[in-house]
Amino acid sequence: MKRQIVTIDEVKCNGCGDCIPGCPEGALQIIDGKARLISDLLCDGLGACIGTCPEGAISVEEREAEPYDERRVMEESIVKGGPNVIAAHLEHLKEHGEEEYLLEAFAYLKEKGIANPFEKKALADVRKPHGAHVGGCPGSAMVDFRKNGNAGKQIESTVEQPSELAQWPIQLHLVTPLAPYYKGADLLLAADCTAFAMGAFHPAVMKGKSIAIACPKLDTGIDKYVEKLKAMIDLAKINTITVVIMEVPCCGGLTAIVQQALDKASRKVPVKRIVIGIRGEVLDEEWV
Repeated sequence: MKRQIVTIDEVKCNGCGDCIPGCPEGALQIIDGKARLISDLLCDGLGACIGTCPEGAISVEEREAEPYDERRVMEESIVKGGPNVIAAHLEHLKEHGEEEYLLEAFAYLKEKGIANPFEKKALADVRKPHGAHVGGCPGSAMVDFRKNGNAGKQIESTVEQPSELAQWPIQLHLVTPLAPYYKGADLLLAADCTAFAMGAFHPAVMKGKSIAIACPKLDTGIDKYVEKLKAMIDLAKINTITVVIMEVPCCGGLTAIVQQALDKASRKVPVKRIVIGIRGEVLDEEWV
């Protein structure tokens, strides 16, 4: 898979080792006088080590790499470092908005009976309902419209159809699986194009549902999509999933992503698939 991962310029690297403490995941070692990335599996690609290099030899690139393995990192590197290293690692994940990895780390600590140094604080931050997206981007700040009764209300504009959107954000990379509007909800997972193709999308498809959107053809990080959906199924305990896709072949991948999440989840939920034609008509609707 293609993903962000650390790269080291061997010409610039002087082997000082300042980057080693900056990578609690244990992905870097000094070998033959140079810093080396010893395993793709251990590098989360977030670049915490970049600022520690006095020579500017470390950067982040996008390339083919094995998926980052949070459980392996916890077992082989983090836990051995003790409570302070565990806390630093969890804070690192939280600050970069890596909710799935944070939840994996929580689960690992719980399974092993290891104290979580700041579990209550970190979990509260992940679940913050208003404008508290840990990535810091205003465009992805979480907003729950239900709190002030705005869901489905007509906004003063030239728009005639009231919006049924009851949350923000909606892009699957940006949403938090433990957001309050996903708990016990009927989830609508829609391909990006569907709302543009179908004129009655809001009242006919969105009404009463919590939403996430994605494009199975153009989006990267599909493995993260699977983990987020798994968290929604097992932790948020969503009630049903409605997958809305276009009739074009590439759109079918969204159903496959849901199936992968269901295969990994401990709970099972009903799934409905709705296929929209490129002129906006409903071509097929069935429970799968």
